[in-house]
Amino acid sequence: MSATANVQYVLDLLVNLVNIPSPSGNTERVMRFVEQVATQLGVAHRRNNKGALLVTVPGKNDSVHRTLTAHVDTLGAMVKEVKSNGRLKLSLIGGFTFNSIEGEYCEIETSAGDIHTGTILSTNASVHVYKDARSIERNEDTMEVRIDAVVKNADDVKKLGIEVGDFVSFAPRCEVTPTGFIKTRHLDDKASVACMFGALKSLLDAGEQLPYTTHFLVSNNEEIGYGANSNITPETVEMLAIDMGAIGRGQTTDEYCVSICAKDSSGPYHYALRKHLVELAKTNNIYYQVDLYPFYGSDASAALRAGVDVKHGLIGPGIDASHANERCHTDALDNSIRLITAYLMSDLVQE
Repeated sequence: MSATANVQYVLDLLVNLVNIPSPSGNTERVMRFVEQVATQLGVAHRRNNKGALLVTVPGKNDSVHRTLTAHVDTLGAMVKEVKSNGRLKLSLIGGFTFNSIEGEYCEIETSAGDIHTGTILSTNASVHVYKDARSIERNEDTMEVRIDAVVKNADDVKKLGIEVGDFVSFAPRCEVTPTGFIKTRHLDDKASVACMFGALKSLLDAGEQLPYTTHFLVSNNEEIGYGANSNITPETVEMLAIDMGAIGRGQTTDEYCVSICAKDSSGPYHYALRKHLVELAKTNNIYYQVDLYPFYGSDASAALRAGVDVKHGLIGPGIDASHANERCHTDALDNSIRLITAYLMSDLVQE
């Protein structure tokens, strides 16, 4: 196989992706961007009714298919209430803690498309005023958005066009360090989307034909549980989710590897497919770790719950501080691209 990973292409794509707000439920801007990426690669693509992008690349064998999926939707919030003091109460989108977004800059997008900025703070933020500023529990009732506009009451806020149901996205604060780290919000799962396109580009640039017709699904509802539970062709026999590898105490995954998931909270992944991925990593000298993610589910497991009859697997770049201030290294991108590429050119699992 003559394809080689283009990490710079993936890194540039990733930086563009994380800087486009895309909380689950409001992903049109980022989906238009990935459509442009698919068009530039010259591959056939279409949108489904949920707004996701399905790219299809014909293979030598069209009787059996593969599907790869990565998601571009992120955590976020909605305006739950316009408070009498001119601040906003939030309802979270996706699974994360209020502690992880305290002090974060944000954008509020009105239904008219206007953007207002703000900061997410505790209702008792000032240590000079509130005795419990340090100890107060951070939850929906004790956190609010301070809008960067002259607003003194709810009527002032509503005059800006801000209403209940408006989407709130968190500033990514993306930075690529000279030491090769990418620190930004929303590496989950835009890093994997970039890796998936990077692997596809490397094969197209090398003139390689895939052994099987393969679908690449850019999901836009993974964080709320139903991103890839449909639009899987009946010919698909293997489905590989590409999503972040979770790092923490007791985990083998680090910021430099491609992580191969053996089990998450949905249960074990297909054993033979997992062993196949491990063997591909060993054969191609790819740095990998096998891991279990205790509080995690993927679009592949969502598809199985929906009744899709496939062998399912899960891999992805190791990412620190998931659903918080995330970070990974370019080595994790490189190893992920290489394993995806090797998998795309490999034979199907026969067990």
